[in-house]
Amino acid sequence: MKKARLAAHSRSQLDERFKELGPAKRYTPPVRGWIKALQEALGMSTAQLAKRLGISQPSLVLLEQSEAKGTIELATLRRAAEALDCTLVYAVVPNKPLEATIRDRARAFLHHHRGPIEHSMLLEDQTVTAKDAEARLDEIVRETNPRLFWD
Repeated sequence: MKKARLAAHSRSQLDERFKELGPAKRYTPPVRGWIKALQEALGMSTAQLAKRLGISQPSLVLLEQSEAKGTIELATLRRAAEALDCTLVYAVVPNKPLEATIRDRARAFLHHHRGPIEHSMLLEDQTVTAKDAEARLDEIVRETNPRLFWD
C-alpha cells in the first residue's frame, strides 16, 4: 500500500512538471536539426561553429546530419548547444498524463481479472456491475502497487 501511494505521489509531481512544459509537439526539432537551425539563425558559418567546437568543418556537417537523423549522442549535442550559447534540455514526455495511463492500465487489469471474480460472486449471488467496478477504480489505483498493472 505504501508503494502504491508513493507511486501516486510521484505521478502527481511528474504530471505537474509536464504540464509546465506544454505540448510535446512544441519541441519537435526542425527538419535539419536544432544545431543547423540555431547556427543559421545566429548568422554563424559552419566553419565558425566548427572552430568553437574544436572540430573540422566536415566533422560539423556529419554532426549536423547525425542530429537530423536522430543518431547523435547526447554528450555531443550538449557540447554543440554550449558552443551556440544554448542549454540542452532533455526530457521524455508522456503522450498523456501519467495518472491517465495508470487508470487505463488498471481498467485493463480489472477487465482481464474480472471474469473469474464475477463468476465466483455470481455463484454467491453477488454481482459486480460495470458501474460498481468503475466506482472502485480510484480506490484500486490508489491502493494497488502499479507494478501489477503491467504484467
